[in-house]
Amino acid sequence: MADVTFPPGLLVSAPASGTGKTTVMLGLLRALAQDGLTVQPFKSGPDYIDPAFHHAATGRASFNLDTWAMDDNLRAAITERAHGADICVAEGSMGLFDGVATRGRGGHGSSAETAKTMGWPVVLVLDVGGQAQSAAATALGFAQYDPELPVAGVILNRVASPRHERLTRLGMERTGLRVFGALPRRGDLALPERHLGLVQAVEHPDLESAIAGYAAFLRAHVDLAAIRAAAAGHMPDTAGRLPAPPAQRIALAQDAAFSFAYPHLLEGWRTGGAEILPFSPLADEVPDPTADLVWLPGGYPELHAGKLATAAGFLSGLRRHANTKPVHGECGGYMTIGRGLVDKDGIRHKMAGLLGLVTSYETRKFHLGYRRAILQEDMPGHPAGTALRGHEFHYSTILDQPDTPLATVSDANGNTVPETGSRRGHVTGTFFHLIAGEDG
Repeated sequence: MADVTFPPGLLVSAPASGTGKTTVMLGLLRALAQDGLTVQPFKSGPDYIDPAFHHAATGRASFNLDTWAMDDNLRAAITERAHGADICVAEGSMGLFDGVATRGRGGHGSSAETAKTMGWPVVLVLDVGGQAQSAAATALGFAQYDPELPVAGVILNRVASPRHERLTRLGMERTGLRVFGALPRRGDLALPERHLGLVQAVEHPDLESAIAGYAAFLRAHVDLAAIRAAAAGHMPDTAGRLPAPPAQRIALAQDAAFSFAYPHLLEGWRTGGAEILPFSPLADEVPDPTADLVWLPGGYPELHAGKLATAAGFLSGLRRHANTKPVHGECGGYMTIGRGLVDKDGIRHKMAGLLGLVTSYETRKFHLGYRRAILQEDMPGHPAGTALRGHEFHYSTILDQPDTPLATVSDANGNTVPETGSRRGHVTGTFFHLIAGEDG
C-alpha cells in the first residue's frame, strides 16, 4: 500500500446538530461524483444511519471512524478503503468538539479528533438563521479553539435574503475565514426524521431525487472547486486489519427492521473469508440452514413488531438453528430473539423466545452512549474475558431479563450500566452495537 497515493480529504462539521450538515454532506458527495471524482465517504463517530445515505450518494460504502472505540490499527485498516478514490469526505457527529469526558483508545470521540488524526481540514456548516454578523464570532471561536485543527472555511446555511447574506459575509471578512458559499433557506431540503434521528435510507420515499436536488442546490450556491482545492491529509503511518469474522457462513438479517450493522465489521467478515448470507425476517425468509451463525443486527423491530410476530417461517427457522448453532442479536435484534416486545401503543407482541428478554417502548427511556463490555460468557467470535467496545442507542425499557448476564458493561466514564446482555444455550444478545474488540 505504501506506493499508492492516499487521497486528500475534508471533514464536514458544524457547531451543533440540526444545522443542515447532512443535507450539505449528501449534496457535496453527489456534486463531486458528478464532476467525475471517485469520492470515498466516511462518518466520524458511532452513527448507524448516515453511512447508508453516503453510499447512496457516491456508490461507495461509507465507513465509521471513531477515536474512542477504535485503536490506530483499526482506523488505519478502515481508511485503507479509500485507496482508488480521488478525495475523502467525512461527516462529523454532533458539534465539532463534542465527545465524552474520559479518553478512550485514541481520544474522546469528537469529530475534531478524527479530522486531526487524518489531517483533514474542516468545512464548518453554520446555521445563520436569526443572526448576521454575530455568526462570525461563532466561526472564529471554532477556528481558534484548537490551533492544531485546520478550518478550511465555512458554508453559511439557511440564509434568509440577499441582505442577510451580505451582512453575514461582512462579519466573516473580519475573521479571515473563507466563505465557500451561502445556502438560502429552503424547507423542502430537510430529511425526514424519526426518534433515532433520520429515517433509514431504504425508507426514504424518493432518495435519489432528493440527493440530486441537494447536489444541484450546492452547485448553484457553493464554490465546489474551492472546497475541492482545500482537501488535504495523509495516509495512516501504521498498517491495520479489520475485525475477523465470527464464523465462516453467517446468515445476516437485512431489511427495514434490521439494518444497523457497522460497515467495517461486514467488510472485515468478507475480507476474512466469511460468506454472508442475507435474509429478510420481514419477508418471512428463513435463515440459511447451512449457516454456522445467525446474526440479527439492530434496527427498528418496534415499528414492525406485529409483522415479525406472525413471520412463522422466520421464527421457526431461527428456533431450529438455535437448537444446535449460535444466534446473536444486537439491540433490535436482541429484542427480537427475546420473549416479548411491547410497542409504543402498549400492545405486547410475542417474539422468538430464544431468550427471556421482554422490552417495552410504551414508556420511552433514552439510552445513548459508548459502552465497554467485559464478557462473562462466550459470544460468537469472542471468548469469555474479552473486552469489547461498542455503542448503545435506543428508547426501550427492560421489563424482564431472566437469563445469564453476558457481560459486565460500563459507559465511557466507567459507570456500570444494567444492560448486560444475555446468554441462554447457543443464543446471545447485547443492547450495544459492537465496534471492536480490544484484542484487535
